[in-house]
Amino acid sequence: MAHGWGANLELLEPLALPLSRLGYQCRMIDLPGFGESDEPPAPFSIFDFANFCIAYLNHRGLGAVNYFGHSLGGRIGLILASDHSDRIRSMALSNSAGVKPDAPLHKRMRLGLYKSVRRSLEGLGAESAAERLRAVYNRRFGSADLLNASPVMRGTLINVVNQDLLDHARRVSVATILIWGDEDAETPLWMGQALEAAIPDAALIVHKGAGHYAYLDFPQKTANIIDALFRGG
Repeated sequence: MAHGWGANLELLEPLALPLSRLGYQCRMIDLPGFGESDEPPAPFSIFDFANFCIAYLNHRGLGAVNYFGHSLGGRIGLILASDHSDRIRSMALSNSAGVKPDAPLHKRMRLGLYKSVRRSLEGLGAESAAERLRAVYNRRFGSADLLNASPVMRGTLINVVNQDLLDHARRVSVATILIWGDEDAETPLWMGQALEAAIPDAALIVHKGAGHYAYLDFPQKTANIIDALFRGG
């Protein structure tokens, strides 16, 4: 079980408890840079996170497993179930990230201008001015996750959100359930619909009234759905 950005394994426990009562052994991890885990020595990519999970499975002597991932954990699942499908039996993703939306034209132009000016300053040797520009731009236009992150995790976040995983979704070769909330503002429902269309064997189940943490809004219902999938129902 893998959590989302800014979370940790404690936010997986409300789902792990009903799953354990259904007979599952739940393995929860703090991903690098979250919870009790150290930050990576350099910014991670989403592929580094997936390799970390494979290393964990190897370390624990686990072969093929059923997988649950939320948000960032969903991104990881798309990598695992496409590039390491021999290690995944079936997969349940809640409010998965991984579909990169098209930014409006004015945002693309603003970002392009910012990058151009920053490169020019760095080319002139004005690194301090370039860094001040970066700080001002991030304060004005950056997300809360970006602003609150350390330098290493800021670089990690940029690497992760810029990776579109629809091509990987098309190569997912295991049965997949997508759990979503119809009021999710972070990974809107259309992203779940895009993943359902891309993954060859997938079904999207929507929890009415749920937000970005749909599995936490309905933990027992989600556990029952996951149980049906994992048992081949």
